[in-house]
Amino acid sequence: MFGAVCCVAPIADSVGANVALATGAQDDGGGIAVGGQVADIPPRMLAAYQNAARQVGKHVPKCQGMRWPILAGIAKVESNHAVGRSIAGNGDIRPRIYGVLLNGSGAGGNTTVFPDTDGGRWDGTAAGERAVGPFQFLPSTWDGVGKDANADKTADPHNADDAALGAAVCLCGNGRDLTSQSQLRAAIFQYNRSNAYFANVRGWIDQYTAAAKSPAMDNVTGDVRTVVEAALAQRGVPYSWGGGTARGPSTGICCSPSGKSGARIKGFDCSGLTTYAYAQAGIRLPRTAAAQAGVGRRIPASAGTSALKPGDLVFYAYAPGRDSTIYHVGIYVGSGQMVNAPRPGTVVRLDAVDAMSGYAGGARLL
Repeated sequence: MFGAVCCVAPIADSVGANVALATGAQDDGGGIAVGGQVADIPPRMLAAYQNAARQVGKHVPKCQGMRWPILAGIAKVESNHAVGRSIAGNGDIRPRIYGVLLNGSGAGGNTTVFPDTDGGRWDGTAAGERAVGPFQFLPSTWDGVGKDANADKTADPHNADDAALGAAVCLCGNGRDLTSQSQLRAAIFQYNRSNAYFANVRGWIDQYTAAAKSPAMDNVTGDVRTVVEAALAQRGVPYSWGGGTARGPSTGICCSPSGKSGARIKGFDCSGLTTYAYAQAGIRLPRTAAAQAGVGRRIPASAGTSALKPGDLVFYAYAPGRDSTIYHVGIYVGSGQMVNAPRPGTVVRLDAVDAMSGYAGGARLL
């Protein structure tokens, strides 16, 4: 089953969606992701990659080393993460992503004829084959690797979750060790047996791996993990005074105490970041740091920072003990660190909890 290519091109030149899409909207910026050095990945697509990396072991138990940056690297090259499309909560992508018709015409780099195998079910045409979805599967390949990742009883290559899991299954083969560079290369060659293609994908994998370096999350689960991962994904996003909503980064207001305006900067201030991260778990927070201290179970400063757990809000005050003077908030991630939008002129980043002055305790919402 795994001898076939994962997508469309057992030839030298890629004909993935990034090279030639037959249909679909252009990128208008509406699908641009929030999130630092993964700012080109829509959050819903990032969630699909992360979920697929966690689920693939159920389908290929011997697979080792599958990580979401590997999937993101492939999807970046094949479809630019479906940017410009609408990605529904259940993962359905509209308009659907179609590659060029593989009829040997040379359009988009294709020189090989692929006869129709699905009657147009997935690729919308019975005139031949074309690659589909964010991972650009041939319908014939999808029949072998497609999985239902979102439990809707349909394995759909136009669904972000299903497509990502199918790609993970395909790349894992019969049980590859993707920590081995030779085996990772063999996996990527299933998409396109091209050194240039491999180098392109590998470059993106390396970039996303660097962005993904985070504190250990082995024992962080459920809504706490959702909040922490949402916050960590924003590393690199600019600080914007007054910026950030439950939907993501936004332009802020003028002016910070230092006199710097956020009105022309799209990003987060400290409480905008916490508002966004907790919204991903369905929790609405007040907008200011001082008001957020009144939500959840308060952790007094006298208990020390050792009392904090991942997901807790961390507060700083001009006069610790007087919540009305709280001026700053972060999200604790463990090991003495917090995700922090520190001040104008910086970016969202990991900081030690003692990086800010006036530790005023925390609040536990989950």
